[in-house]
Amino acid sequence: PANTVLSVCVLLLLLLAGQQAAAKKYAAIFNFGDSLVDAGNLVVDGIPEYLATAKLPYGMTYFGYPTGRCSDGRLVVDFIAQELGLPLLPPSKARNATFHHGANFAITGATALDTSYFVAKGLGKTVWNSGSLHTQIKWLQEMKPKICSSPEECRGLFRRSLFIVGEFGGNDYNSPLFAFRPLEEVHEFVGDVVNSIGEGIEKLIAEGAVDLVVPGVLPIGCFPVYLSIFRKQPEMYGGKSGCIKDLNTLSWVHNVALQRKIVELRKKHADVRIMYADYYTPTIQFVLHAEKWGMLRQKPRACCGAPGVGVYNFNLTSKCGEPGAYACDDPSNHWSWDGIHLTEASYGHIARGWLYGPFADPPIVGNR
Repeated sequence: PANTVLSVCVLLLLLLAGQQAAAKKYAAIFNFGDSLVDAGNLVVDGIPEYLATAKLPYGMTYFGYPTGRCSDGRLVVDFIAQELGLPLLPPSKARNATFHHGANFAITGATALDTSYFVAKGLGKTVWNSGSLHTQIKWLQEMKPKICSSPEECRGLFRRSLFIVGEFGGNDYNSPLFAFRPLEEVHEFVGDVVNSIGEGIEKLIAEGAVDLVVPGVLPIGCFPVYLSIFRKQPEMYGGKSGCIKDLNTLSWVHNVALQRKIVELRKKHADVRIMYADYYTPTIQFVLHAEKWGMLRQKPRACCGAPGVGVYNFNLTSKCGEPGAYACDDPSNHWSWDGIHLTEASYGHIARGWLYGPFADPPIVGNR
């Protein structure tokens, strides 16, 4: 009987391994989001003169030239595609691209809420929206004739695809933050932002999506752009991290509300897998435990920038890609690329944490 038990155990393990392997076989990835995952949608119609992110040293690490990605190299979605054996997703607006293995609808400046929401609050000037979540979902709907020949075929493809929805929210909160509205007022946006993300998820489920990754927002209080603009009293900074505590609280509150929304949607759509993906925890770890990730232990500092206020190597008048700004010698030992976005090294660590744990609930693929 011991042998029988053993062989049953082995059989079960083989079956589980088979399921794991099956879980990895996505036909396509469809990605939505803002500048954390924009692979070039903003620059397909030519590069606007003012856009520093489309100039070197952006793209220096992996591509060797700027692609429109706001980093020195690959983004989380690029690492996920490569790890799942799929080609890098073309930006959805790319001409003469093929989208049979998916598309990247993300665009710099994107918000969860439509522009009209900000205009109604008198924030039209600080929202720079080139395509909200709901606009990006319309782009997916308009693309369907290019990737499948019937609604049934589309649903079939979407059922075998991975949908990455976000992160959304960062730019929604930037709008009141950069208008210097009081933080209490910014917190009032959270419910509307999270409900809008929830509506987006349900629209994608209605299109046939059954595997959705929903990322939370970054700990914005650790980023040089905010540290340079919002000068606080000494007790407002984390003693170990040097991050602005009340800005990180805003991110935390959003992420808790988003996770609640995901729990609610899981109950409502029992046959759909919705995974929460964490940008917050790994970034805090890069700050507090830099050596563990092969990074320099230092107060938050942009790899690419110019000296400005404080030690952050961030200057609003000389941002990465603009005259007077330079990249550090080795971007892989910094977590912050340009003071606003992350380095390829950071995105690689985060992607692995989403795929295999511990930075996703549940991980996309499961344990290695």
